[in-house]
Amino acid sequence: MVSPAPGTPPGPAGSGILNVIGGESGRGDLFGGLTAAVVALPMALAFGVASGAGPVAGLWSAAIIGLVAALFGGTPALISEPTGPMTVVFTAVLATLSGRLEDPAQALAVAFTVVMVAGVFQILYGLLRLGDYITQMPYTVISGFMSGVGTILMILQIAPLLGEPAPPGGVLGTLGGLPELLQGIRPMDSLLALITLGVLGFTPAAVRRFLPVPLFALIVGTSLSLLAFPGVELRRIGTIPSGLPHFTLPAIPPDVLQLVLVNAALLGLLGSIDCLLTCLVSDSLTRMEHRSNKELVGQGLANIAAGLFGALPGSGATTATVVNIQAGGRTGLSGILRALILALVILGGSGLASRIPLAVLAAIVFQVGFGIVDWGFLARVPRLSRRGALITYVVTALTVLVDLMVAVGVGVFIANILTIDTLNRRQAGAVQTISTGNEADDRAADLSVQERELLDQARGRVLLFQLNGAMIFGVAKTINREHNAIGDCDAVIFDLSAVFHLGLTAALAIENAVEEAIEAGRNVYVVGAQGTTRQRLEEFRLFEKLPDDHTDLTRHQALMHAVAALPAADAPQPELQTDCPA
Repeated sequence: MVSPAPGTPPGPAGSGILNVIGGESGRGDLFGGLTAAVVALPMALAFGVASGAGPVAGLWSAAIIGLVAALFGGTPALISEPTGPMTVVFTAVLATLSGRLEDPAQALAVAFTVVMVAGVFQILYGLLRLGDYITQMPYTVISGFMSGVGTILMILQIAPLLGEPAPPGGVLGTLGGLPELLQGIRPMDSLLALITLGVLGFTPAAVRRFLPVPLFALIVGTSLSLLAFPGVELRRIGTIPSGLPHFTLPAIPPDVLQLVLVNAALLGLLGSIDCLLTCLVSDSLTRMEHRSNKELVGQGLANIAAGLFGALPGSGATTATVVNIQAGGRTGLSGILRALILALVILGGSGLASRIPLAVLAAIVFQVGFGIVDWGFLARVPRLSRRGALITYVVTALTVLVDLMVAVGVGVFIANILTIDTLNRRQAGAVQTISTGNEADDRAADLSVQERELLDQARGRVLLFQLNGAMIFGVAKTINREHNAIGDCDAVIFDLSAVFHLGLTAALAIENAVEEAIEAGRNVYVVGAQGTTRQRLEEFRLFEKLPDDHTDLTRHQALMHAVAALPAADAPQPELQTDCPA
């Protein structure tokens, strides 16, 4: 492990917070938590409104998820809260349920149940120790998916940016209703949204050092709406319920069970990927090492708690985490303090948020979506790889226009198929048949001089079937092709001395080749198998089909044995004596 940064308490990552309260670290955590709470307010409000669950769902999500994840997670300085990708999935789920269930309250309860089940999936991922592998997804798929999520966020903000309620149908409904939206535009709401976008994009660095840009934009936009447009009717948040969150019981009607499970699995996977990528950012800043599987369990517990109390799903948030670390946060105490500060603000100051214009929040979410899109990679990938460009653009389009789960599934499938094809092409030369010393020279086979001479003496009646490297399932086709091309010979030697991995399908291909050679009346030798390769062949009981002296030999010994066993007509003739005795 890399040594901790200055000011970092000793001990492993996520080891607890009791030993870090007080002193320099405690003050850093206090400042980090306070700063992260300030950053969280506008984002939580914006995501709550954008999701359709209401601003209070976003606010309580920031508090509940932040608290539970800080208590049970495995990344000391990580800040968890509602994020753009998680909000997009939740919004899509809620929209789908609202179309299939007549009661809006029931649709919302089932949507929160999806959040709880997603948390259960995350806990399972952690208990199954998948945290070390869950982020090993091709970057082309991740980039395409995240770019699609960012595009969805931006499209869904078109209606509120124009001062109108969002049309039904999500992304396709918004795109299809663009003519009507443009006809009914409310100029003052749109002007306020443009001003907010300008503030988000052009806030001076001097202001950014003292105030988070989203909060500054929220203050500027709301102040303008109250001072510069006093008599103008603008769409605002409205009354936000005060008090503690309401407990929500899980609800899964039988006719939407499949929808709940599929979307919960996607939400849990997306939250895990999003969080673990943020954990890597935290590690690089704090010079500490997070515990992936423990973090997944903590995130799962946090999302279960969020769903039980009617809050949005969440994950590790990169921006909030970086802000926390830069302000001095180094342990889970900063996340706990942040959650408590947010809870006090929600309970005591939620009335102040009722005057915030929806166009201002829409501009903030639009800017978040714009930042999620991987513009740099989208522009470079055609020059880097045509296959990579295909995967990235297909995943982006499917994410926006079809379905998020379909996009991930298709993207991973295409990426794996292309990767397997590339590996197979590279491994095509790893299977070769050699019958003469000249062929060994042409194929740069690693044969000794004596072995090449033995092949030449056999005059093509002994065939060396040589395999090298990793024998994955795609190589089975090459093994079958090379074996089917074998001509007339008396002996076949399968040389596996250079095989370090033997897959199940490739082992079956070798077994078939050996059995067919035996049925053809040839002497068959299998040599060089070691370690897991030999263990795999023993599981197939391949060695039981051959005499012991055909399997417990070196390659050189097998060649000598095969040449000596050739029929008399094909056996090599002894060299003539040319020197006469004196």
